[in-house]
Amino acid sequence: MSTTDTDVGGAITLTADELDPFVTHAGTRDRLTGPGLPCDGALLAFDTLREHGLRTVADLAGDADKLAGELRDRLVVGALRSLDRDLESILLDGTTGEVSSAYVRRDPVHLDLAPLAPSLDALLSFAAATEELTLSRGGPGPFGPRTVAQVSDRLSAVFEDAAGAEVPPYWRMAALIRPLARIAGPGEGLVLGLPKRLLDEEFGAGEIMRFEDVDFPPALTHEPTRRFLRESGLPEDGFLFQLDTEMPLPPLTEYYADEHPDAFSAGLLPPAADRLIRLGPLLEDTSLVMDGSTGAVLAWSEPDLTLRPLNADISTLAFTLWLLHREKTVDAAHHLSDSYEQLAATLTQTLATVDPASCDRTPALPGDDGRRHWPELFEDRSVGMLYA
Repeated sequence: MSTTDTDVGGAITLTADELDPFVTHAGTRDRLTGPGLPCDGALLAFDTLREHGLRTVADLAGDADKLAGELRDRLVVGALRSLDRDLESILLDGTTGEVSSAYVRRDPVHLDLAPLAPSLDALLSFAAATEELTLSRGGPGPFGPRTVAQVSDRLSAVFEDAAGAEVPPYWRMAALIRPLARIAGPGEGLVLGLPKRLLDEEFGAGEIMRFEDVDFPPALTHEPTRRFLRESGLPEDGFLFQLDTEMPLPPLTEYYADEHPDAFSAGLLPPAADRLIRLGPLLEDTSLVMDGSTGAVLAWSEPDLTLRPLNADISTLAFTLWLLHREKTVDAAHHLSDSYEQLAATLTQTLATVDPASCDRTPALPGDDGRRHWPELFEDRSVGMLYA
């Protein structure tokens, strides 16, 4: 089906003729011919309507004859959004008004539909509530564990009012994961001021390593980082990061000279390696380091001799480790990882809300190719890091 859409007053609308004969649901027709759909959004994108008009799944399927009859006329109206790309397509049932999602581009013949909302109106209200309550960290707050719980409850109420007890997985994880971005407000000299004992309560008090001044090399001059390591510390086993507790924190030059004297010549190490302080391994061949003068947290990859941004500073590194540990607990109770790719996108968006640099693929250092450790790790289903 070939149609054209009209962009009116900042919204994408369709005429009644363009909806015929595929959209017969009265409320859906009122939405699409009246207020329409928003042009821009952090969670939802409807660019496909502007570019192509209404299309059915059958229009996109290479072998439409093999499609189940009830799927052929589902309308592709948009896509769920991650930070820098579209995820699943948003599909509309023109008869009932119900909205679902699926990876149409992968294999339209074997669509795996996931419920998304009972109507377009509900879908837009779900996205608006999520963006309002969780995606913005502007202003004075509030922040903290109580705020996280309150935001989660408010989102759950919005979703349940429209969808009932069976809230679709995408919005269930929005209510349970995205509010975690509100756990901490701005810090003094650091991005975040984590609540006291947040890491102790999450990982166990005996699992947190706190440092003394004697542990700090002369290259670590960034006082907010020193204070954080003394007062808050880091988990020894952050699941995706192992803190090296066998030696005082070494600059990268000393680490290789003492532990791997034959591995690299000084000329192969990154610039200013003498002020890059190694905290431990991220992967077998990748080290987590921090710039002793600025506090920036970076990933040093031995195979490609590349230094890449990892986190803005030590506070957002700690938040990332806390977020991943918390996700395990939530998943064990609610089975969010059954919708793995949606969960990966939700975690990436949550982390980016707190620490944009950790997910921004814009090259920032010499040789930086834009790869970012945390989003790639979340998205790698073969590794399965998000399963409880």
